[in-house]
Amino acid sequence: MSYFAHETAVIDKGSQIGEGTKIWHFSHIMPNSKIGDRCNLGQNVVISPEVILGDNVKVQNNVSVYTGVVCENDVFLGPSMVFTNVINPRSAVNRKSEFKQTLVKQGATIGANATVICGNTIGEYALIGAGAVVTKDVQAYALVVGNPSKQIGWVSEYGHRLMFDEKGCAVCSESNQVYQLEDNHVKRVK
Repeated sequence: MSYFAHETAVIDKGSQIGEGTKIWHFSHIMPNSKIGDRCNLGQNVVISPEVILGDNVKVQNNVSVYTGVVCENDVFLGPSMVFTNVINPRSAVNRKSEFKQTLVKQGATIGANATVICGNTIGEYALIGAGAVVTKDVQAYALVVGNPSKQIGWVSEYGHRLMFDEKGCAVCSESNQVYQLEDNHVKRVK
């Protein structure tokens, strides 16, 4: 076995788990899910069928990743954050054929207790603040907070707030990476 699973974890047949991944106490990995290399799944995590987690994804305690969610490489899912997969769930109405895809792109972070409504895309390296409720797509490098969430700024790939000069240029305080703001979109240029 090329991954670690705590003795209390339940791993269903048909799931794929990458090399160096760690699965901790009371977690459940369901069939036909795919977990990449070097992931870390905290206590009480559920990975539902057909979920895809890229490499180096960190899933903190008490997170359920439901069918329809795809997380690319280097995504961070904070403690007790919530995904949904049906817009209008009802106990007496079976809507499994209506699951909507949620895509969390490379390097994005979703803070503790945040909720992501299904059918939305979280852009590369976006940072969703703790407790935010995401009801629409989030741009790459965006910093969003609140309920419903709204964008209040931009962050670097290292998660630091970017302050743009009059030419639309910003430098990350930790990495010295350079970013450009054009037409309300950010891209890393160095």
